Amino acid sequence: MKSILAIIGSVALATYFVLHNKTSSGLYESWKVQHGVEFLGEEDSFRRAIFEENMRVITEHNAKADATYKMGVNQFSAMTSDEFVSTYLGYIEKEDKLLGISEDFEYDADIDWTDKGVLTDIKDQGRCGSCWAFSATGALEAMAKAKTGELPSLSEQQLVDCSRSYGNMGCNGGLMDSAFKYTRDHGITTESAYPYTAKDGSCKSFTSAFKNAGFTDVRGCSNLYTALAGRPVSVAVDATNWSRYSSGVFNNCGTRLNHGVLLVGATDQFWTIKNSWSTSSGWGERGFIRISRGNTCGLCNQPSYPN
Repeated sequence: MKSILAIIGSVALATYFVLHNKTSSGLYESWKVQHGVEFLGEEDSFRRAIFEENMRVITEHNAKADATYKMGVNQFSAMTSDEFVSTYLGYIEKEDKLLGISEDFEYDADIDWTDKGVLTDIKDQGRCGSCWAFSATGALEAMAKAKTGELPSLSEQQLVDCSRSYGNMGCNGGLMDSAFKYTRDHGITTESAYPYTAKDGSCKSFTSAFKNAGFTDVRGCSNLYTALAGRPVSVAVDATNWSRYSSGVFNNCGTRLNHGVLLVGATDQFWTIKNSWSTSSGWGERGFIRISRGNTCGLCNQPSYPN
């Protein structure tokens, strides 16, 4: 079941139906089994209709000869766009619009942090708008590796539970800068000491494993590229249309910042981003996404990294 649905992420769905003689109804049932979900009565009919509409959009898009990226079936395939945005996108856009400088950057050389041993495995935020916490821990983990030689997995749940006085709202959203302010003052412990639950909780006692000295806001694409040469950088993006992404270089988004992620690479053609939607449910390129060069999805507007 899992391998069949994985194939769909890279092959046009219309072709798949012809080759396997499988109806959209049968694929919907297979999708429910793979993701371990069950809907009852009218809810099932409602979800089936959403799934089939997503299938139609995916099929039509993947048939385009000039498409730079592919769409595929994944954990979001029975959700409406509004449900996806309200559940998984939790970045709260800053008021300071002066950070939004959208010029292109002068390319010098490829940057790729995915093979440098500074990134933990792709994590899963679950049905919680805590993307900002995962973006922040990704940047802090890379810094800890650079400073100590050891790569820790740091606790997103601590940020969800304990940083509300800094303006964050747990599963209802937050800011990477606010997380960096909190960890500057209180430090952050490890994932194993303070495990992730994907829901809001009360702040528990912890022993700090790492503390940053502050953070730096970056202005514009050129400076972001320069900053990225030194470390992975937390960025905010417009991920409204990301739910069907499977592979390739994405270019279909605006600049309404609503999702926190970690920028980990750049070439003369695209940026590479580490996300927090797992690797096991079909989304993205092993949990990563490539987006076209420039201020695509607004990623140059409000980047920052811990000091």
